[in-house]
Amino acid sequence: MSTVPKARGLGTLWRTKSVESSLADSTGPENGLKRSLGVTDLTLMGIAVAVGAGIFSVGANAAANFAGPGVTLSFLLAAVTCGLAIMCYAEFASTIPVAGSAYTFTYATLGEFLAWIIGWDLILETLTGAAVLAKYWGIYLSTVFEGFGLDVPATLSIGPLELSWAPFVIVAFFTVLLVLGTQLSSRVGSVFTVIKVAIVLFVIVVGFFFVKASNYTPFVPESQPRPAGEGDVWTQSLFSFVSGAEPAQYGVFGLLAGASLVFFAFIGFDVVATSAEEVKNPQKTMPRGIFLGLAIVTVLYVMVSIVLTGMVSYRDLASVEAPTLATAFELVGVGWAAQVIAIGALIGLTTVIMVLLLGLARIVFSMARDGLLPRWLAKTSAVRKTPVRVQVIAGVLVALIAGFTDVGVLEEMINIGTLSAFVLVSIGVIVLRRTRPDLPRAFRVPLSPVLPILSAVLCVWLMFNLTTLTWARFAVWLVIGVVVYFAYGRRHSRVGLGEDAAAPAPAVDAGDRPR
Repeated sequence: MSTVPKARGLGTLWRTKSVESSLADSTGPENGLKRSLGVTDLTLMGIAVAVGAGIFSVGANAAANFAGPGVTLSFLLAAVTCGLAIMCYAEFASTIPVAGSAYTFTYATLGEFLAWIIGWDLILETLTGAAVLAKYWGIYLSTVFEGFGLDVPATLSIGPLELSWAPFVIVAFFTVLLVLGTQLSSRVGSVFTVIKVAIVLFVIVVGFFFVKASNYTPFVPESQPRPAGEGDVWTQSLFSFVSGAEPAQYGVFGLLAGASLVFFAFIGFDVVATSAEEVKNPQKTMPRGIFLGLAIVTVLYVMVSIVLTGMVSYRDLASVEAPTLATAFELVGVGWAAQVIAIGALIGLTTVIMVLLLGLARIVFSMARDGLLPRWLAKTSAVRKTPVRVQVIAGVLVALIAGFTDVGVLEEMINIGTLSAFVLVSIGVIVLRRTRPDLPRAFRVPLSPVLPILSAVLCVWLMFNLTTLTWARFAVWLVIGVVVYFAYGRRHSRVGLGEDAAAPAPAVDAGDRPR
């Protein structure tokens, strides 16, 4: 019979996992991961997950309906907000370089229950994100086929069911690739990333030939009410619902609303942090790779927004139901560019799907290693040191959801899951500074606690700009998560069972394995 006393009461919800124990777990022969990624790999991974089809659409929508030419400022504000959160991630990742990202960081600072909630949120973000984008990948593939005059059916009939075969195939392909090895997947993803960045740069260069200075005036259009019919209780933002304020269009508040919209173009950098356990010399590599990726992505988005609003007036974009960058090229008579953009979007989504599949598996892997999910999910391949079991299960789930269901309605669930993680990581940095000032930190957030608090406040503000329907769905997801935690996770937690004895922190260096 076990002599380990089992903790009881609500106080157990705040039990933390020691940093030393997290680091020791990463060296286990059956559930440790191989360190093989460098700065270039992480940089390209960040670009891969942030530059997708959104670079061709989100800026056009924000310019047309919210900020006008001032959308460039919206992108800069969003980049600053993302940058603040990413600084907190970088400090954590350089201090606790193990898999799990925000989940692991929260477990070490704010306690098991909040760690579970944030892990549950990240599962929501990566699962729905991978499924939604795989579905869009299939749509763009059909567009490319049509552009070349090919009549390829988008679905296959399997008995009474209709299978969207393209999403199914792309998810299966990257699942196999990720099982074979993270470094191999990174190399393949890097090739796709270089190609899509080249397409983005090509589009930017061509677009500059059609820029007219007059289209930048007024840079920040005068504020006006949003069109009637956009105030439905489920489609308005939570802030508008609670405060009774009318949604702003243009003006300063429109520019801020535009920042809330385009912020989601930067979502994905948190997923890069889930690979910390597979990074060589993570204390230096993680911060460098994350920040370099964010800088490149910001430059690309700002350049696209400048070209977009300079080619055509924001009023012309607003007259189109769903404006994209292709809309601007069509309005200036360059229709062939739409096909190039469709190919760029297709390639762009390819790498995003890969990184989200990787992130989903690493989050579940970390939670299983801690006993909050079944531990058999945390076994790694003896040869390739990849979490084969959980990667295959994740791939199968995403492929089935993307192939057989309409997941477009869950798009905003990606955003709220990410932002909730950003908030807790920002707070966690402050807590860990106070509770464990002795830990080595290769990177430290400057002006702490001011900047972490500012990061948390800005992310909460962005969350309040999401629709009430998104919040309602989020609440349902959290209720399900709480039930699972109390029914399974709390009773099987390694920390709760006394199996989390603080071990000496292993040295982590540039070798393939920590030692």
